[in-house]
Amino acid sequence: MSSAGVLPRLLLVDGHAYAYRAFHAIRSMNAPDGRPTNAIFGFVKMLLKMEATLRPTHRLVVWDAGLAADRVAALPGYKADRPPTPDALVEQFPQLQAWLAAAGWASLQEDGTEADDWLATYARRAEAAGWQSIIASSDKDFMQLVNDRVGLFNPNDKSDKIWAAADVETKTGVRPDQVVDWLSLVGDSVDNIPGVSGVGPKTATDLLKRFGDIETLLARSHELKSETQRNSVQASADALRRNQMMIRLRDQLAGGPALDGLAPRPADRPVLREHYRRWNFRSLLAELGEEPVPGTETQGDLF
Repeated sequence: MSSAGVLPRLLLVDGHAYAYRAFHAIRSMNAPDGRPTNAIFGFVKMLLKMEATLRPTHRLVVWDAGLAADRVAALPGYKADRPPTPDALVEQFPQLQAWLAAAGWASLQEDGTEADDWLATYARRAEAAGWQSIIASSDKDFMQLVNDRVGLFNPNDKSDKIWAAADVETKTGVRPDQVVDWLSLVGDSVDNIPGVSGVGPKTATDLLKRFGDIETLLARSHELKSETQRNSVQASADALRRNQMMIRLRDQLAGGPALDGLAPRPADRPVLREHYRRWNFRSLLAELGEEPVPGTETQGDLF
């Protein structure tokens, strides 16, 4: 509990996910020197809006920095089908980091680790400290973390609602503690993790409602009436256990900044002013009390 009696609230942002979202939301936007700024502008506007909506006391943006070695070893094709990051977006990543530093946001990127695992780790650290945390991402893997202290803020949900356990169950038909097993049965085409043949989301939900978890399902698979389904589940035992390992987030990583170090730092207004002028961000300059540059345009109404 903070000294003012307000329960600390940690906002955890999936950095790459929001950068991609901003990049594709604004198709073309450039600084006067011709360099692309669409991802920068969209990212900044989304984070400022999110902060105003959620009013966190602490905040952290986490970035991917490679794939977990054990996941790749277990499934060499893990995330292998993802297209390369567009060059025009790669070019903007350093500027996103520069804005975060000037705006006083904490940022974390550790070589050889996936952002999802760090987000899970900080959600659990906050929970252990008695804090609330909100994970800002559309990644369905985070549904496994939701409880009365951990919520989800899904940018695809236009209601700006913080998802709780009941929302996860409405979406999937299963509880958050069953999400790993549910995804293991269904598979994840985005991460190139194959599920059980013939088992889609509804069937996976029905199986978990009946058996509770994958180990019980495997132990009692002889009770399945459909021979095709029974054979498919039994043949997938090893793959299901592998999928559980792949999908379960690592929430006990070591290192990273202390929770108290995630409190907002004072913004460096002169540096922000310099960035906004260089990028020609008219509306953001106005928010700093600066006169906009004549003849410039922004796409602020997209956010």
